[in-house]
Amino acid sequence: MATISADDETPTRRDFIHIWAAGAAAVGAGAVAWPFIDQMNPDASVLALASVEVDLSAVEVGQGIKVTWRGKPVFIRRRTAAEIEEAKAVEQGDLKDPQTDDERVIEGPNGALQSEWLVLVGICTHLGCVPLGTSDGESKGDYGGWFCPCHGSHYDTSGRIRKGPAPGNLEVPEYAFLSDTRIKIG
Repeated sequence: MATISADDETPTRRDFIHIWAAGAAAVGAGAVAWPFIDQMNPDASVLALASVEVDLSAVEVGQGIKVTWRGKPVFIRRRTAAEIEEAKAVEQGDLKDPQTDDERVIEGPNGALQSEWLVLVGICTHLGCVPLGTSDGESKGDYGGWFCPCHGSHYDTSGRIRKGPAPGNLEVPEYAFLSDTRIKIG
C-alpha cells in the first residue's frame, strides 16, 4: 500500500468521507431547525388580515363607511367637492401637524389624484379612541370631519387635527386602487 506524502494535494478517501459527513450534518441540522423557525411565522388568520379589499361602488358622494383592517377601524369617505375645497383651502400654519390635502390622498388607476376618496385609520392619535363622524347622525366636530368625544379632538375633512389634545393627524394607511370602484388596504 502506497502512502501519500503531506506535500501531495490529491484528495483521499478520508477527505471525501469528512466532506460528506459535514454536508450530511448541515442538512440534518437544517431539517431539525426548520420546524422551529417555521413556527415563528404568522398563522393563516393573521396573514388573512394583512390586507383587505373594499368595494366602493355602493358609497355615495358625501357618505362614509367603516371597515376593519388588522383589527383597526378604517374610515373611507367619498368627499363632496365642497369638502375637498375646504380641505385644500386650509393654511398650513393653522395646523398642528402640517400636511396638505394632496399628501393625504393617492393616485387612482388613471394616474390622477383621487381627492374624492379619503382613507384613514380610525384611531385618535391622542389615546387611541375611535372618533365619530363616519356614520349618519354622528357628530363630525367643528371642522366637518371627525370628532373624538373622549377628550375633544376635532379633525377636518382631510383627517387633520385642528383642535383638541391629539398630537397628530389621523393616519393614512397604505392602500391602492385596484379599479375605479375597488381598493386594497395593506
